[in-house]
Amino acid sequence: MERPRHFEDYVLGEVRKTYGRTITETDFVVHAGHTGDFFPHHMDAEAMKDSPWGQRIAHGTMTFAIGIGLTASEINPLAFSYGYERLRFPKPVFIGDTIHSELTITGLEPDPKRADHGRITEQVRVLNQRGETVLACDHIYLAQRRSVIA
Repeated sequence: MERPRHFEDYVLGEVRKTYGRTITETDFVVHAGHTGDFFPHHMDAEAMKDSPWGQRIAHGTMTFAIGIGLTASEINPLAFSYGYERLRFPKPVFIGDTIHSELTITGLEPDPKRADHGRITEQVRVLNQRGETVLACDHIYLAQRRSVIA
């Protein structure tokens, strides 16, 4: 869904939740093929039986890609991503887990490089079906202002 929003339209504390997505064996295989990361933690079910997790764990980069991809259910054509900070994976993701993302606006400030944009900090949390946080980061993005602040 496209939702045009200027910087001034964002509110501190605003929360948005995405739909869920179940992680599959195919996700593991396709992501390994795309990245070249065939590390046994992700691909060797037999080796992982004796691990602390007892099964394969998802690639962190896959969890990030899918978790952030879920947020694209709302597109703001007046904004663009500046980057991600403080990325952490506090719990593993397994085949069969269903994840969704929760986004909270935690910062609004002028962009020091562009007077016609404001900088937004959005806390991203990806949660599994048990409500456990499996990924946390800050998404920094820029949104156009209605008018330039001098």
